[in-house]
Amino acid sequence: MTVRRVVTGTDGTGKSVFVSDGAVPHSHDFATMPGQAQIRIWFTPGVPSTTPPDAEPTDNHGPVVPGPGGASFVIVSYAPDSVVMSPDFDPAAAGQEVASYAPDLAKVFEPDGMHRTPSVDYGVVLEGEVWLELDDGAEVRLTPGDTVVQVAARHAWRNKTQAPATVAFVLTGASA
Repeated sequence: MTVRRVVTGTDGTGKSVFVSDGAVPHSHDFATMPGQAQIRIWFTPGVPSTTPPDAEPTDNHGPVVPGPGGASFVIVSYAPDSVVMSPDFDPAAAGQEVASYAPDLAKVFEPDGMHRTPSVDYGVVLEGEVWLELDDGAEVRLTPGDTVVQVAARHAWRNKTQAPATVAFVLTGASA
């Protein structure tokens, strides 16, 4: 999926300007999990500044979850559960790919996909259907336009359909 990113800022006189306009430079379609992808829109590791960064703030191999006060804007496509349930699925290879493209998430993922991050996350379903599962097994089905506010809860995302589901997230780094 190609996503256009328009970034604005101000020039030396305080006038609003377009800083950049083009395809998001860092995204990854997971080879080991067809239908799984991440698009890193913007990353602010700590407290944001009103001055645009001098260099590209995203990195395909860096953290997804920001530090306290920071923010991360990412779009995730979730592969159908059938992909990881397939006899052809290689969990070791998938684990290595996740470790390369989302190293901080790889450290907190449990074998069943459950995880907890030190963040408050805001998500909106863009396409498809996805189920949010909590640690006691409770689930809620989310469809396009549905939103979720995830306050550092242990959870997993499940896609029980045969098509990818796409969710846009803003993760804000929290302190414990």
